[in-house]
Amino acid sequence: MTTIVTLIELKNDAESFVTFKRAMGYRYQRGAYEIDRFLRFLKQQWNDVDAIPLADAISNWCGRLPGRKAISLSGEFGIIRQFCLHRRRRDPTCYVPEHAFAPVKESPFFPYIFSREEVLRILAAASAHEGHFIWASMLRRLVLMLYCTGIRLGEATRLKMEDVDLERGTLLIRNSKRRTRIVPIREDLIGELRLYLHDRRRLLLDLHRPDHGAFFIRQKGGPLDISGASVAIREILRRLDIKPARGRVGARPYEFRHAFAVHRLTAWAEEGADIHVKLPFLSAYLGHQNILGTEVYLKATPQLLELASTRFEQHVRSARQPR
Repeated sequence: MTTIVTLIELKNDAESFVTFKRAMGYRYQRGAYEIDRFLRFLKQQWNDVDAIPLADAISNWCGRLPGRKAISLSGEFGIIRQFCLHRRRRDPTCYVPEHAFAPVKESPFFPYIFSREEVLRILAAASAHEGHFIWASMLRRLVLMLYCTGIRLGEATRLKMEDVDLERGTLLIRNSKRRTRIVPIREDLIGELRLYLHDRRRLLLDLHRPDHGAFFIRQKGGPLDISGASVAIREILRRLDIKPARGRVGARPYEFRHAFAVHRLTAWAEEGADIHVKLPFLSAYLGHQNILGTEVYLKATPQLLELASTRFEQHVRSARQPR
């Protein structure tokens, strides 16, 4: 049976769907944006026609830009399919496209993993940084925090003074991905952060600026934002030829999180630990929704794969030995 709809009907259902999603605790900004684009496309294609075949509408929407990557298409399609499933609650005969129309593809993205030598070079450049807005003492400790804890750049820039407990050695990461978590930190990082706090107090005193409570502050005393931090780190990556001089390709500030995870897994493998036993701990530390988000790091470095292959070979050889 062909499902025939009107634009007004779809708009009302879309408003109900977005309200439902947000009532479930989702911000649902991307989904609301894609549904709005879908409705504007239908208005343009069908104009004032009252009867719109829903199957044709979805097919035309997905095929409007030929040559797109499969992962982009499946992302948009998945939102529209969820919208159709929501409509089916009210109308059991509503058309719902099959998954096979635009199957979900595994992302081809492969993270750049900083080597330990690259991390040291980045840290040295940050420690010697000279700029009008970003100062060296702060940038050095920001880089160290990103690499030593694997927290997201946005999580670091949103830290307040009360979130950093150097006596207990913890960071309180508030409302990140709809969750709050406590991140323990190492003694050497605690020492670095104590030095930074000394420099921070002196900077604010010299500037005669009030303390607004942000842990990481700019050279003029204002809170550091994610944009300013990202620009400063990208400039260092370009200067060190770790990132191309132009474009969005290459290593990003987010790569410190990837490097932390891969280096931690590699260290466990070198110690002979069972990686699959350790993986849930790393997942919780990083604030992943589930362990699937952490398993991607198992294939992120040839060194880790080589260690796994060597251990498996040793296991097979020992099993073959006569008893």
